[in-house]
Amino acid sequence: MKADRLLLFVFVLYCSTAGVVFLLLPWSPGYDQMLYLLRASELQPLREPWIRGAISGFGLVHLVWGIHDLAELLRPPVTDGRR
Repeated sequence: MKADRLLLFVFVLYCSTAGVVFLLLPWSPGYDQMLYLLRASELQPLREPWIRGAISGFGLVHLVWGIHDLAELLRPPVTDGRR
């Protein structure tokens, strides 16, 4: 039971971190600099606003999922009366 809650905590931590990164990174100046430094023509579509929006949407999904599981984590554990 405690291992399940620990795993859920790690998952909430992952979702919140990945969510913030995916939500904010495509709109940061560092994102453009990274694409410029890579100089790969295959990565040029990543500059398109709709792709940046899709990446941000992916981050938003992670944040919502993390908040949902955080609510589960904060709920008191269910006991069935056994010792």
